[in-house]
Amino acid sequence: MADTEKPLLIKRYASRRLYNTETSDYVTLEDIAGFIRQGREVQIVDLKSGDDLTRQYLLQIVAEHESKGESVLPVDVLTDLVRSYTSGVQSIVPQFLASSFEMLRESQAKMMENLTALPNPMAAVPGFEAIRKQQEAFLKTVMTGMPGWGGSGPVREASDTPAASGDDLADIKRQLAELQKKLSKL
Repeated sequence: MADTEKPLLIKRYASRRLYNTETSDYVTLEDIAGFIRQGREVQIVDLKSGDDLTRQYLLQIVAEHESKGESVLPVDVLTDLVRSYTSGVQSIVPQFLASSFEMLRESQAKMMENLTALPNPMAAVPGFEAIRKQQEAFLKTVMTGMPGWGGSGPVREASDTPAASGDDLADIKRQLAELQKKLSKL
């Protein structure tokens, strides 16, 4: 069984082919993206020189996803990143981004703990269970592949829930606002 604590070592040959040293086969950028989505750390090195190429390939994966319309980074964030390369603050940008993503992972893990914690005093609120399931489905969709987050519990598919009418949506919004007030008091 593979040691998932160590980074998965990928070697780049002179032909630019990428070789997975764990499974002894060639992989694509999409395969590497899949390993990362599963929570694995990867390290990509040039076979001949030993240079670490991980950053270069990760940027290439992000660029390919962005070019396919799978946009995650807003234009203003990309613009700020470009500006940070020409300003004196470039030293704090990586630390800021790393801290921001860590806080995001931690808050999402805490949110999921709160949603699935038993017993839940909010469960007695009418409509809470439906809202909880919707939030859980949303988080699972958003967080698919984020390291450190493993979705838990059953998630209701959209086809399992009848479409809500305008009155239902207003009622759900009202209930959600009440829940938010009660949660903020806790």
